[in-house]
Amino acid sequence: MAGARDVTFDPWDPAFLTDPYPAYAELRARGRVIRYEATDQWLVPHHADVSALLRDRRLGRTYRHRFSHEDFGRGAPPPEQEPFHTLNDHGMLDLEPPDHTRIRRLVSKAFTPRTVERLAPYVHRLADELVAGLVREGGGDLLAEVAEPLPVAVIAEMLGIPEADRASLRPWSADICGMYELNPSQETAARAVRASVEFSEYLRELIAARRKEPGEDLISGLIAAHDEGDRLTEQEMISTAVLLLNAGHEATVNATVNGWFALFRNPGQLAALRGDHSLIPSAIEELLRYDTPLQLFERWVLDDIEIGGTTIPRGSEIAMLFGSANHDPAVFTDPGRLDLTRADNPHISFSAGIHYCIGAPLARIELGASMRALLERAPALALAAEPERKPNFVMRGLGGLSVVVG
Repeated sequence: MAGARDVTFDPWDPAFLTDPYPAYAELRARGRVIRYEATDQWLVPHHADVSALLRDRRLGRTYRHRFSHEDFGRGAPPPEQEPFHTLNDHGMLDLEPPDHTRIRRLVSKAFTPRTVERLAPYVHRLADELVAGLVREGGGDLLAEVAEPLPVAVIAEMLGIPEADRASLRPWSADICGMYELNPSQETAARAVRASVEFSEYLRELIAARRKEPGEDLISGLIAAHDEGDRLTEQEMISTAVLLLNAGHEATVNATVNGWFALFRNPGQLAALRGDHSLIPSAIEELLRYDTPLQLFERWVLDDIEIGGTTIPRGSEIAMLFGSANHDPAVFTDPGRLDLTRADNPHISFSAGIHYCIGAPLARIELGASMRALLERAPALALAAEPERKPNFVMRGLGGLSVVVG
């Protein structure tokens, strides 16, 4: 039974990070929206509200298309952080229409169902090779040997990043994504700025090379679209590439290790999956729900809104708690139970509305490929040591997952 410490919403408390779901239950019991002074945000914990707000155009990922910082009573970011904010603010995740619409339309061409399906053989082949390497070694760190390299290689292949350059991608991404946590430290910001500068410089050189010698990759496609009249600045190309790299692997990496750790803690469900591989599609959806890789998504209030009788004024920031919404008993029967056969599973792990994850179909292929390869090649896969959880809240994952193949 959870103690009082376990049910306190505190995104920096190791006990909370180990298991935030009891605290979410307490938040849901307290109401539909809760003021949280530590981050100057309004927390929204219920599935119905989160789902509706993701589609509400009175909210935005940015306010700069309509208001100034002064209008919202907020100061501009510190000048030393400018490289990060320039990179971040030109990516479609932090843009609103019409800029968001324009960029998403171009990028969507690389993520059509037909295009994604054409990638499937490559994804499955790579997953088999990575798992075969893990098996040869008798085990190892599932995160470093399978969960990370698979989606990083896939999105790098799509972008046209040479294999020799890919080692820098994950460290750059990790440092940039540190800024998406709540109240990031100055040290976190400095690392993000450095990574933003280095990654941007690398991509600027790569774009110049693709202008001279186009390929079949997405960066070449964005250059061609620009040349044909679709307005896309070089900064937008750079920011789009970084966003696709970051979003294209962070959630998949965390979903893989979170999912396998959940399976190891639920041996009955793991045994059922091993006995029936046709459960893989529903297992993926349930594992995405059960321990959500993206726990929180932020939006600015552009026009006053009302939630459960509480008016949230323009200029406020709302934090939609995906992890809580995915454990809401109003939507999910017995939400704290892992059920790989769960049929009615409207989780929101990939968001919704205009910012629905464009790479969700690819992520599902990647998760399915690695799961199938592990089930087939390492049927006795077992946990070798209790993992440490990353000290992150927003992007929920593990520092590693040590396994033996049996």
